[in-house]
Amino acid sequence: MDQFVYDGESREYYLYLPDSIEEQAPLVFVFHGYTGTANGIMDYSGFNQIADLNGFAVCYPQGLLDEDGNSFFNVGYSFHWDQTVDDVGFIISLANFLQEEYNLSKINTFTTGMSNGGDLSYLLACDASDIFRAAAPVAGIMMSWIYESCDPIKPMPMLEIHGTNDNISWWDGDPNDSGGWGPYIGVDPAVQLWVELNNCTSTFIDTLPNINTSDGTFVISEKYTDCINNNEVWLYKVINGGHDWPGSSEGNQVHDLIASNLVWEFFDQSSLIYQIGDLNYSSTVDIFDLLMIADEIHLNQSFNFLSDLNRDNSIDSNDIYLILITILDF
Repeated sequence: MDQFVYDGESREYYLYLPDSIEEQAPLVFVFHGYTGTANGIMDYSGFNQIADLNGFAVCYPQGLLDEDGNSFFNVGYSFHWDQTVDDVGFIISLANFLQEEYNLSKINTFTTGMSNGGDLSYLLACDASDIFRAAAPVAGIMMSWIYESCDPIKPMPMLEIHGTNDNISWWDGDPNDSGGWGPYIGVDPAVQLWVELNNCTSTFIDTLPNINTSDGTFVISEKYTDCINNNEVWLYKVINGGHDWPGSSEGNQVHDLIASNLVWEFFDQSSLIYQIGDLNYSSTVDIFDLLMIADEIHLNQSFNFLSDLNRDNSIDSNDIYLILITILDF
């Protein structure tokens, strides 16, 4: 297990790099649930095997221990309101380090996780949309405070996989904190928030083949498309499903869906093909990109690495000159 110091605390994580990985490969973060471990979610999800087949890196961060000795990621549960652990800052710093250290993609970095790890993925989607391209919570929920304050820099593609009979992360939410986790909203309003943020205009609903009729479950997919930036929002509703990662190595009652394969399919579809100078991912470098770089310089903003046309780790008039040459095709 590797170490990374953030905010004076030594944090732990596993990083898996396939032997055949190439430069600028995607980076996927996979977060464990409450009381879980990085090693546990690595085995449980089977993401290393998917990474081998598809050539991406996987990071499994380890949560810190709370006062009861349980590992957690800080999303504001009612019994964690006195916690000051900044997991969002930790993950942003770790992502930046891994991207630089291993030459991984700064554009195609993704987040998924189970339960508490899924909750964190929602929080990252709201607070770190400049770091992550897409999110895919599994059995995750949006705490009410996250839902009410969510204001991403840019909307991102979102996938949620959730059982309707989940007895931990309730499908209909828990606005009155009856379960003791803190107030949180239901799955449907959480998904609809991302549909609205992405301005999706088309909906496709389908029922997956019921491979095993004796397991008591079947899966309905809802896909929201024709969104801004070619984003999509997917919901896979496991009817009668529990608090599970469908298709996990430990097995569960869901046989119609392998969650990890679906998550990677969604991330792969959401991946951006980019070029230096194309800040709005329009597949061309044009006057709009020039204006965006000019704003970054004028307003002294944190710059997108795509703005750094001469690769000197800063943006200035030289980058303006180079993008003009690109636009005018001198």
